[in-house]
Amino acid sequence: MTSDQLPMPPRGRELLAGKVVVITAAAGAGIGSATAKRCLDEGAHVAISDQHVGRLEAFATELEAEYGDRIWAMPCDVTDSSAVDALIRGAADHFGRIDVMINNAGLGGTCSVVDMTDADWSRVLDVTLNGTFRCTRAALRQMITQGHGGVVVNNASVLGWRAQEGQAHYAAAKAGVMALTRCAAMDVAGHGIRVNAVAPSLATHPFLEKVMSADLLAELAKREAFGRGAEPWEVANVIVFLASDYSSYLTGEVISASSQHP
Repeated sequence: MTSDQLPMPPRGRELLAGKVVVITAAAGAGIGSATAKRCLDEGAHVAISDQHVGRLEAFATELEAEYGDRIWAMPCDVTDSSAVDALIRGAADHFGRIDVMINNAGLGGTCSVVDMTDADWSRVLDVTLNGTFRCTRAALRQMITQGHGGVVVNNASVLGWRAQEGQAHYAAAKAGVMALTRCAAMDVAGHGIRVNAVAPSLATHPFLEKVMSADLLAELAKREAFGRGAEPWEVANVIVFLASDYSSYLTGEVISASSQHP
């Protein structure tokens, strides 16, 4: 499929008007940055974070030029609980509260279990699963203190359901994110807080080329019903739906943003 045949993003319809959204791993050209732009287009105030300080500052400057003071940025390493707590506290102090937490930070790679070291395994699990836990915990504590509900949206993956060679660490982490999502939703339902997840299959962005070969990416694209990976904004649309009041009776669910069956 050529670029002129790809769908175009829909215009914003104020689905998140007045809401404060925090997004991790939001800098760069992947799902996080697409979600930040999508949330802003839908009327939200957005706090973006990333561990790559230079990239975060550049993206924040770009967004400020278009969206003004509806954007705020703070670096954060999701493997550091104190940094995560500071991010949530900082966003709440800056905007007055937080309404939506989008946990996008994750780390992948390709390695056979046979060759995988303890460090390989632990690094992926610490960023992708433990990082999501730390951010979810901090956001939920803030939302409970505020007392007016809230939403958490986690970025999972269809690899939490499927088997793929070389992805044991990443798949295990994403399956954990799914289980965390379901259980956390039950923990906070009484507070009017919803916790859901989106599970993309293949979202096309430059970061993938750092962890997968071009041949593998081409093969994965062929398996998709549309013969291509999702554009990052297409995954962001699902995240916005889960963050919005259109999903007010949805919690503890994992929505597949995929043109394949799990």
